Amino acid sequence: MAKPRTYKLLCPIARALDRIGDRWTLLILRDLHAGPARFSDLQRGLTGIAANLLTERLAKLVGDGLASKADAGHGATVYELTDHGKRTADIILELAMFGAQFEPEGEVVPPGNLRTVATTMGVAANRAALPAMSFDAAFVVDDEQMHLKVKGGSAEMTYEACRNPDLIFSTSYAALLDVTEGKLDPMSFISHHSTIQTSSPTKQAEFFELMSGIVAVLGRT
Repeated sequence: MAKPRTYKLLCPIARALDRIGDRWTLLILRDLHAGPARFSDLQRGLTGIAANLLTERLAKLVGDGLASKADAGHGATVYELTDHGKRTADIILELAMFGAQFEPEGEVVPPGNLRTVATTMGVAANRAALPAMSFDAAFVVDDEQMHLKVKGGSAEMTYEACRNPDLIFSTSYAALLDVTEGKLDPMSFISHHSTIQTSSPTKQAEFFELMSGIVAVLGRT
């Protein structure tokens, strides 16, 4: 592996970019925030990345102490963020909000999977969660399942099925982008572009309150 180029500057921003500023690196971190992932999971989600480049970027993240490799059993290896790597969550959310101000250019290429949703929504939910909220939700986007866990004023979303959820919320990626980017009214999103299944009116009310907070967080410019 070739030695990566660095800015060789004292500035802390330059030192941060030396670790996470290479092409694809932030997107790899984005997907790892959704939970541990195999190499194939990451490659499938990062449409267009070459296998050798993904290998190189992962090796650098591991070398810099931002990610680690773990044995997932049956001969499988997964990559996951270290505590140091998890500190990039707010950076990625701020980039998402900044990027939402611009329209896509040229041919639009959808992600190979929606781990990106789990990351962005999870970090925004953590900012919006209130201490009184407590529920486990199956968050389903275009049939891809995520687990939203909210408790004690904090929240996280991981790219995995939720067992025994308090509620099941389903929507599309297109509608979710539109509501979080201010192109779709939240009430219209809830009424016409999503469904919810639950036997608990209290959990449903908490979920809708959290969703309102998430939209407010992501809509900030």
